[in-house]
Amino acid sequence: MTPVEATDQASPVLVAAKNGITEMVKKILKNYPVAIMDKDEKNKNIILLAVEFRQVHVYKYMLQNFSTQKSVFGKVDADGNFSTQKSVFGKVDKDGNSALHLAAMLSDSRPWGISGAALKLQWESKWYQYVCSSSSKIHEELFSRSNKNGKKPEELFIEEHASLLKEGSRWLTNISQSCSGLAAIVATVVFASAITVPGGVDQQSGFPVLGTSPVFQLFAISSLVALCFSVTSIVMFFTILTSGYEISDFSWGLPVKLILGLTSLFMSFASILVSFCAGNFFIVENKLKFAVYRIYAVLCFMVTFFAVKYFPLTFFVIKATIKKVPERGEKMRVY
Repeated sequence: MTPVEATDQASPVLVAAKNGITEMVKKILKNYPVAIMDKDEKNKNIILLAVEFRQVHVYKYMLQNFSTQKSVFGKVDADGNFSTQKSVFGKVDKDGNSALHLAAMLSDSRPWGISGAALKLQWESKWYQYVCSSSSKIHEELFSRSNKNGKKPEELFIEEHASLLKEGSRWLTNISQSCSGLAAIVATVVFASAITVPGGVDQQSGFPVLGTSPVFQLFAISSLVALCFSVTSIVMFFTILTSGYEISDFSWGLPVKLILGLTSLFMSFASILVSFCAGNFFIVENKLKFAVYRIYAVLCFMVTFFAVKYFPLTFFVIKATIKKVPERGEKMRVY
């Protein structure tokens, strides 16, 4: 079997790499190693197609095989050194775009399966950084190589993601303004309730009359926790609003601040609910104690609803921040 040169009809291994069918790629390369040299009409090979269409698993498989089977992906000279000129990782398409150039381009296929411009930019940034880190071990000259339009990968990444950067900055600004306003309201309410001691204080000792009650201690602790978390949330969202919104900030700095802000805001809501229930318990302790439990249950349900509503956002931000390699959000369906 001879390698397929640039033609109008892509070979099966290129179609599999483009669509992320890793099993087919493995099977073809195992039986026909020469298929690694196949190219499509745009002079793109397996590596370039996997990077362009964000096929993470295909690209990771090729990296693993590069480290174990270099002779398959290129030629080894007499001294045993791998020839970078012949490596499939160093190929370029007809426009002079290397793997780094294609990783720097904004994908139109919506591969990450997430909403929100800031999260998309974070995933795109992580994908570009991952391709850069893997390429630095193979082809250091790719970073300084320009395509036919005279664009280097880093310049192309900034240019391609300029509109996404504006949308992500606007999205972060809007959510930070809304959540910081809520946190400020919580802080104001908690501060007012914290200085109001249920049952008053003993005029002789100056200590709270109900200070020995476990419910009073719960009230005092929850009020303090709510105040601390609400202030923390305000600070986190304020740092987001005053950020410079650079592309590099979206991969780590801004997501961490958003996680801390959302988590602190939820914890402040939960704490102020506990504080209110504990303070209100002294009023209805003797008469309406059993009836008021239903009201407490409704309040807990509303806080739970808030948590469920914002949990997917927090989950995606945490997942995107922790992982070094992005994951595609779409799954193949069997018909």
